[in-house]
Amino acid sequence: MHLMVMHRPVTRLAVVSLLLLAGCSGLLLRPGAPAPTTDLPASVEGASGQLASGTGCTLDYRTFVPAASARAPGANAAADWVILAHGFLRSQQRMQGLAAAMAAAGMQVATLDFCNQKPWAGRHVQNGRDMAALARHLGAQRVVYAGFSAGGLAAVLAGGSDPQAVGVLTLDLVETQGLGVGAARSLDKPLLGLAGEPTNCNALDNGRAVFAASARAQVQRIEGAGHCDFEAPTDGLCELVCADPDGPEQAQRARIISRAVAAAGALLEDDLAAWRSPAGAADGIAADAGVQPGRHATSLPGSRGG
Repeated sequence: MHLMVMHRPVTRLAVVSLLLLAGCSGLLLRPGAPAPTTDLPASVEGASGQLASGTGCTLDYRTFVPAASARAPGANAAADWVILAHGFLRSQQRMQGLAAAMAAAGMQVATLDFCNQKPWAGRHVQNGRDMAALARHLGAQRVVYAGFSAGGLAAVLAGGSDPQAVGVLTLDLVETQGLGVGAARSLDKPLLGLAGEPTNCNALDNGRAVFAASARAQVQRIEGAGHCDFEAPTDGLCELVCADPDGPEQAQRARIISRAVAAAGALLEDDLAAWRSPAGAADGIAADAGVQPGRHATSLPGSRGG
């Protein structure tokens, strides 16, 4: 059962405590040193590493790449990367399912644990810098920056500052302080987004202001999807705190992963036509008619993001 924060009289202190508990549950899973990836498909190889942030803290990261036997002949094993970020106070474990699916589809993917964010400060600008630093560390020549919730905001910031970026992909993006809107206005690369229903944990879908600020934005709404459906795997605390729609979570998560893999592939291949025309509303996917790119919309009320 979900905690319907928007509809039940719950004290502000209790809500904040639950939000922090939910966020910190992800960080508690972060080991003292990077742990090897586990439970990966046979077609995917995983590895772990560490990198110093520009602020001095240590970024733990993991890579997911196609196994040698699964790589296409002539594939460039070093040039293209997807840098994939988690949400506010979550951890890279929450993105492992999507990272593995992207790698199984032939992409090289890296996730990371943001080491600069605090419960009282998202440090989104620094998180974007850390994503770009990881791409440089991996020797990436072409990069898709992707992220969930506040990690999507960091991805927009990274994509706008890195000349190696070929595009940005956001998953139920959360905007705050006008950062994403400002970056999107000058973004000269495609901005693709998957969005769920408006809920407390995506700040009532305030990320659409970011898409409206970019002339190159395309958004697909996953009808009936809640915020936690964009993590793979999620946890019970996320589902407790977020007032998500009650729906078939497994089916929603599979749909989101499928569309996210297709979006990242389209950005890397510079071919957005197929992604622009999804299977259709019958499959629970629809173009977001409420977003009109290029309007330079002002930011809606923000939050630190989930």
